[in-house]
Amino acid sequence: MTFAGFADRDALEAEMPFGERDLPATLYGLLSRTASKFPNNSAVSYQILSGPTDKAETLTWKQVKDKTTQAANLFRSLGIGEKDVVAYILPNCTETILTLLGGAVAGIVNPINPLLEPEQIASILRETKAKVVVTLKPFPKTNVAQKVAEAVRHAPGVNTVLEIDLNRYLTPPKSWIVPLIRPKLEDKDKVAHAEYKSFNKELNKQPTSLTFADSTEDRVACYFHTGGTTGMPKVAQHKYSGMIYNGWLGHTLLFTDEDNIMCPLPLFHVFACQVI
Repeated sequence: MTFAGFADRDALEAEMPFGERDLPATLYGLLSRTASKFPNNSAVSYQILSGPTDKAETLTWKQVKDKTTQAANLFRSLGIGEKDVVAYILPNCTETILTLLGGAVAGIVNPINPLLEPEQIASILRETKAKVVVTLKPFPKTNVAQKVAEAVRHAPGVNTVLEIDLNRYLTPPKSWIVPLIRPKLEDKDKVAHAEYKSFNKELNKQPTSLTFADSTEDRVACYFHTGGTTGMPKVAQHKYSGMIYNGWLGHTLLFTDEDNIMCPLPLFHVFACQVI
């Protein structure tokens, strides 16, 4: 529809209350509907290097739904129920999207800025009572893995750390060099309360059908931290209904299934996660 002025606004408001629209109650319900409508359409694409011929990984909507299901099953197998928290401290990549969606299906997902200092990350992990953390495997030119290991050491509620290796996005000869210069993660041995596992290895063990019943109604699905300008970052709660509203709004007023959208923001930012 067109949306250019007060008349368009009034017409949209006059159609029906938002709560009466034919929309699923949960994020998994909305993802399932999209995947059934456009199973073979490209859904997300990521490349670690930005050149026009650099390797990119693109998933269809069916693949996103299947891998989100596997992620949700993985988190549920690690003890994440509807009120439990999966935190992630990651740059943008395909696994970040799967963790965001799968974490919100299995429980409550908590994106954390990887540029924060370890004490701030630990503070958020303790405040949200995160049980599972998804982060990077040590990788050249980044200290995210090292900072998270230090943060987890001060967050005794974390019982599992799932590591993502960015090397799979590289091609030879860069992909050959990374294992030779990969930094060591000495602090990992100091975290006796948390078990370290490979995210993708554990993900691939899971079925592509939910092993548990999806939520039946609206609930808190995300925790987003504020900037922390007056101390440690504060945590804001977001429900399925807000995420679904953003999706409906984009579909109704802005985009069609033929549009491509660039995501210039990091996937710990609420605008990137919910609007884009």
